Amino acid sequence: MRIMGLDVGSKTVGVAVSDALGWTAQGVETVPINEDREQFGLDRLGELIDTYEVTKVVIGLPKHMNGDVGVRGEASQHYGRLIEERFQLPVEYWDERLTTMAAERTLLEADVSRKKRKKVIDKVAASMILQGFLDRHTQGG
Repeated sequence: MRIMGLDVGSKTVGVAVSDALGWTAQGVETVPINEDREQFGLDRLGELIDTYEVTKVVIGLPKHMNGDVGVRGEASQHYGRLIEERFQLPVEYWDERLTTMAAERTLLEADVSRKKRKKVIDKVAASMILQGFLDRHTQGG
């Protein structure tokens, strides 16, 4: 049973998957999308779901600091509904406030160049979203 974590943006979706035991998250890739043209990368996502034998998807839900769900959060929920409909998989949401900033800080501390950071930031954020979800659920919470 592998779980897929997604960091949904307007131009890319960062993808991470868990190990078979559901303990650790590993960034896989960044899938290009175009919200404006309703190109959501679902074909590629489906290939990854099949390859990794994914049984559940966790999507980062960006919220405002006061807890409200804004435009980006609504876009993530829409993406989740597309996944549920197309792949018949359960989708859960994980509060991702500050995840992208934490991913950026991690990459800066690792001295990753700006050009490389731009290429990997979304899959690092997806890994952090998924790892947070896995940690919460393996601790029984």
